[in-house]
Amino acid sequence: MLEVVSSVASYLDHRNCSTEVRVGVHHLDDSQQNKNFTFKYHRDGNEIYSINALNFHPHETVVSEAAAPASAPHVANSMGSASAAPPVANMAFASCNSQSKAFQESKSAKDFCVHVSSNFSIFMQMYLAMMDRKWCSLTFLTSICLILFLLGSYAAYEHFRRVDAREDNEKHYVTLQVEASNATGRPIPETLFGIFFEEINHAGAGGLWAELVSNRGFEAGGQIIPSSIWPWSIIGDESTISVVTDRSSCFERNKIALRMEVLCNSSGCPSEGVGVYNPGYWGMNIEKGKKYKVTLYVRSTGDIDVSVSLTSSNGSLTLASEQIIALASEGHGFRNDLFQMMVDLKPRFIRFPGGCYVEGDSLSNAFHWKETVGAWEERPGHFGDVWNYWTDDGLGQFEFFQLAEDLGAAPIWVFNSGISHHDQVETARIMPFVQEALDGIEFARGDANSTWGSVRAAMGHPKPFGLKYVAVGNEDCWQKYTYYKGSDKTKNVISFYFVWFQEALDGIEFARGDANSTWGSVRAAMGHPTPFDLKYVAVGNEDCLQKYTYYKGNYLVFYNAIKKAYPDIKIISNCDGSSQPLDHPADYYDFHAFVSEYAAKSETDANKGNLLAALGEAGFLLGLEKNSDVVGMVSYAPLFVNTNDRRWLPDAIVFNSSHLYGTPSYWVQQFFTESSGATLLSSTMEGNSSYVEASAISFQSNGSDYIQIKAVNFANVTVELKVKMTGLDSSNTKASAKKKKVLTSASVMDENSFSNPEMITPQESLGVMPEGNLTFVLPPYSFSLFDI
Repeated sequence: MLEVVSSVASYLDHRNCSTEVRVGVHHLDDSQQNKNFTFKYHRDGNEIYSINALNFHPHETVVSEAAAPASAPHVANSMGSASAAPPVANMAFASCNSQSKAFQESKSAKDFCVHVSSNFSIFMQMYLAMMDRKWCSLTFLTSICLILFLLGSYAAYEHFRRVDAREDNEKHYVTLQVEASNATGRPIPETLFGIFFEEINHAGAGGLWAELVSNRGFEAGGQIIPSSIWPWSIIGDESTISVVTDRSSCFERNKIALRMEVLCNSSGCPSEGVGVYNPGYWGMNIEKGKKYKVTLYVRSTGDIDVSVSLTSSNGSLTLASEQIIALASEGHGFRNDLFQMMVDLKPRFIRFPGGCYVEGDSLSNAFHWKETVGAWEERPGHFGDVWNYWTDDGLGQFEFFQLAEDLGAAPIWVFNSGISHHDQVETARIMPFVQEALDGIEFARGDANSTWGSVRAAMGHPKPFGLKYVAVGNEDCWQKYTYYKGSDKTKNVISFYFVWFQEALDGIEFARGDANSTWGSVRAAMGHPTPFDLKYVAVGNEDCLQKYTYYKGNYLVFYNAIKKAYPDIKIISNCDGSSQPLDHPADYYDFHAFVSEYAAKSETDANKGNLLAALGEAGFLLGLEKNSDVVGMVSYAPLFVNTNDRRWLPDAIVFNSSHLYGTPSYWVQQFFTESSGATLLSSTMEGNSSYVEASAISFQSNGSDYIQIKAVNFANVTVELKVKMTGLDSSNTKASAKKKKVLTSASVMDENSFSNPEMITPQESLGVMPEGNLTFVLPPYSFSLFDI
């Protein structure tokens, strides 16, 4: 054991206190780390007091990883009694010894412990001298208090000076050099940032489309009756009411209706009545003070007494009840809060209605726009077999165009190219699909006297919609199909409506059918009433290893037909032309010139939509913004998710029947609301910018000119960004920050939720820097925007 003794002359009044104070510090070697250190006070050569503490670290001693927790320090007098340790000693022990191992290993912990311990001997000398009442006067106490205050102030100053110095060393500095003249800038396309709506995750049915009743037309159970009426349920029992589906609807395209027969009379029926109950889409969020409209079509053989009630989820509480009345429809049918979230993105285009929803898992369940127009009650609805739920198609072709108009966004209609996930139409037979696309364009753009324009006009919109963009299919260029053994549909040909499958069945009937069957009668008329003995058929010829895609051939038929009728319409190909030129004409191509669906997706890293994913997307979008001479359009996917039926993650906007919130990915998109149609300014980064991505644009708003800097900091360190500008107009030689917006959180894995919907949202503030000072702080893991 090595004893190190510190001596200091007493700061006492020599009339009463002429004694020297000495403090002995015993520093243990590594083998004795868990033993006590002893601090001794000597007066006139005699030990008066001693202080023991476990593992105190003297000046310049590194905190040991193996250090045990500090025991409570104590002061023992010569008589053996104990009194509390001085506060400063207690602070030193608590700061150095009672922290976690992680804290001990940190640089800040070591600096703090070393600094406090280096001043400990002086504190102890003053304190122990103060305890000797025999020679301590009031003057002495005052002096000691003053000295302790000065020493404490100096200790605090030294500590924070070291912390500031360390933080300065950890802070990184980068410079963004911006050429601010629009003359050297490059225009950004007007349509760069938009949105993509697909019927997925109940984005429309039970989401944006504000209809509250699920399966309103009773068609979800299929066309074969009797069918399931889920999610409807019966009020009453089999002794009081009979409920069954039949085909007695008054609407030609929607034949399924619900037949209810009341079996009880007025005296025998339950007091609450009998009927049917609909829970909506996981609830209806009935709100006090609001009005709700219900439309029913009823046929009856006699007088009816029907009421409509809104109840609590278990039916025990009636919230409102009215007799049935006829009401005209008002508004466009969109859920206001979800619609507003779209408005706030200021999208320049909206791509609809899908996505895989357009293709279908099989073509029989693809989106057919003609089945989604006309009166709502007449639409048959369909089963979306990709995302596996029924849609009543209240949100149909007309409503999508209306939505685009309400948003002030250019509509991009995606139509089926004759290809689904599991089947396709060969080019020689694609013309019916081409005609459906041409009819759809006429529905949007034709005058009110045209065949399909008149349908639009009858729905209340005589003026054509501004359709300028169409996409031929969805992600179809790279799909190839092996039908022979790759499709289970060959085992159930009834589900296919294509003529070649029906031709195969007809051919078998021709050979084996009796003389009275459709095709057997043809054989009989040809002189062979007895069936042929057909027992073997071959499906195709050497097709097992062949893979086909008819997309390019189909695309050219669509392209030529549309350009002939509508030469101004821009046509988007699914084929990628980024690595080599396309071998067919196209105005845009997906996924590069038109980035139709982007998102950072990983169940472990992105999860349901966290800050980490959003920062990655921010860097990606900055890259697209700076390459907007190549990329003309970009949109996130999916836009919406109803948490009761999540089919994909992450998503931009999360909702249930009553609440919603935006994920960090949604808020990142709000940083780009001014980019479309702006001017990209030339900019270069100087310094260690490996974890910083930034861009500069200029735009006008409300008659004022702005320069906007956006920067994402991917690192866990603070970055100081200094912006230097050249090329400013002489009338505006000095620039100043007007607005700051920052998106960050304590952890990159943080997410918003219904319980904390604003955990990660942009924090906005006005610029407070002096004119000409363009130095900005980028917090760790953050996305920042500065309007200048």
